[in-house]
Amino acid sequence: MRNGLRQTRKKRNAMNCFPQTNLILIVLFFCIILSEALQASSVSAGQKIYNRCIACHSLSYNRTGPKHCGLFGRRAGTVKDYEYSNAMKASHVVWNNSTLDAFLESPLDYIPGTNMGYAGIKVDTERADLIAYLQQVTQSNECK
Repeated sequence: MRNGLRQTRKKRNAMNCFPQTNLILIVLFFCIILSEALQASSVSAGQKIYNRCIACHSLSYNRTGPKHCGLFGRRAGTVKDYEYSNAMKASHVVWNNSTLDAFLESPLDYIPGTNMGYAGIKVDTERADLIAYLQQVTQSNECK
């Protein structure tokens, strides 16, 4: 009799965990959707921030500043047909999320002697949004 009762309890406990599992999966699903929505929001906010850059930069061609296509993974000071400062060429910086974040916060402090005479973007979320936008757009067909 006890074995039958134990088996019934085990079955009941096993069945009770299914609603919890379903709840966990539902919460996980909504977290993924929310994460994608926040990333899209970050990219669109970054696009607006990039408007501050277009006076000197372009995605696909050099202006007063170098083009941004191919930015991630590129060594600073290496875009062809662009005349960089000696400081930028000698910096040995490779552009990624963290180097861009530090540079965009204060270009003149990060690479003393750079020609980029911009005071920087002091707000952390604005830099993060701009970097998210640059990362997405420079890997898209817009940069081909």
